[in-house]
Amino acid sequence: MGSEGFSVQPKVKTVNGDDGYVLEDVPHLSDYVPNLPTYPNPLQDNPSYSVVKQYFVDVDDTVAQKVVVHKNSPRGTHFRRAGPRQKVYFKSDEVNACIVTCGGLCPGLNTVIREIVCGLHHMYGVKKVMGIDGGYKGFYSKNLVHLTPKVVNDIHKRGGTILGTSRGGHNTKKIVDCIQDRGINQVYIIGGDGTQKGAEVIFEEIKRRGLQVAVAGIPKTIDNDIPVIDKSFGFDTAVEEAQRAISAAHVEATSTENGIGLVKLMGRHSGFIAMYATLASRDVDCCLIPESPFYLEGPGGLFEYIEKTLKEHEHMVIVVAEGAGQELLSESLLSDANQKDASGNKVLQDIGLWLSQKIKDHFSKQKKMPINLKYIDPTYMIRAIPSNASDNVYCTLLAQSAVHGAMAGYTGFTVGSVNGRHAYIPYNRITEGQNHVVITDRMWARLLCSTNQPSFLRTRDVIESKEEEEPPKLLDDAPAATFCL
Repeated sequence: MGSEGFSVQPKVKTVNGDDGYVLEDVPHLSDYVPNLPTYPNPLQDNPSYSVVKQYFVDVDDTVAQKVVVHKNSPRGTHFRRAGPRQKVYFKSDEVNACIVTCGGLCPGLNTVIREIVCGLHHMYGVKKVMGIDGGYKGFYSKNLVHLTPKVVNDIHKRGGTILGTSRGGHNTKKIVDCIQDRGINQVYIIGGDGTQKGAEVIFEEIKRRGLQVAVAGIPKTIDNDIPVIDKSFGFDTAVEEAQRAISAAHVEATSTENGIGLVKLMGRHSGFIAMYATLASRDVDCCLIPESPFYLEGPGGLFEYIEKTLKEHEHMVIVVAEGAGQELLSESLLSDANQKDASGNKVLQDIGLWLSQKIKDHFSKQKKMPINLKYIDPTYMIRAIPSNASDNVYCTLLAQSAVHGAMAGYTGFTVGSVNGRHAYIPYNRITEGQNHVVITDRMWARLLCSTNQPSFLRTRDVIESKEEEEPPKLLDDAPAATFCL
């Protein structure tokens, strides 16, 4: 198989039950490796679990994708509940696990690595855990790093990933050859949607070869744009750290005449960080995200709102997600709109710098109004910090859930929190699309009320946006990852 052509579309295991119940199941090693022996789960003799009333998750436990329903609604889609099983499919001393991190940095990567290693060691007695150095290409181009609880003891206090990371470099045949040659039988893959698509292809090749190798994914994206799951790790940390940049912008703006603080935050296609940072801050006067188009000139435009705000308050703070306004940039800048990075993502133009210059030009040349604008881009500072307390706990649960699933023989899955319960989710469900802020839902309306900014949408645009949506959702505020308040 080629390096980046993730074209495999595996058949999803589904189980249909009464009253519209549908279980979207994940693969199991026993599906394609015959006569696999099972072993008692070591957790039943683990002192740490001796106080637990029920050691193991029932095999029939599932997690509902939607929890808000009408009384006559079908039971809907469910996922297999994560957690330890009574029987495992690996002997502890025969496990040879590896961990790889791919894509951009995100708070919590080291915590996930630490807890996979410690979970395997302390819960299941696994001693052989290796780290792949440098992302996918590290499978076949670099040495493996031996990981022990002592090695990873304090890595959660550091940002980044001790294993290194890279974009691209996916060669399925070489990767699976390495897995097979080194006798690896558990693979833990931490990365975003592109990485998880790669994990899906790796699993399919392992399945084709009939190898007893469990492949478990832990989804990573600081933008929180992965569908189905409640949130992605690192998001809470990103929102918290974004407050520091917003606070600095507010101090700068209030300390000078007609001061404007402009902060650019992450969010290529989804504006969750910008939206939640704005709601948490209360110092923001305008939030611009990819899902909500805006315009600069004319009645109801951004320039008019800036002028109005400066006249009323003598200062202003604007937060803009990196993917916002890209259509405006493509109209005014002569650049290759189809340029891609090593992961296949579209290269975005810098909306922050462009918008800063546009605002300065407008008020100096057209309005003859003196302004003092300070532009702050904390993007890489946010990506590189250690995870906060909330994310550390979440990373621990994700890592341990992945370990339980792999030991129980599940494979070709990713793990995530669905309505507060951890579940095993088929790869295709988290890679088939992206989670977006729904600007016709209440959470965005709450932001508009908080900032008192215009929506920049004309009535016709709102009607068209509603018509383009799927059939009415039962949830108050769109996808689970919008954290309904």
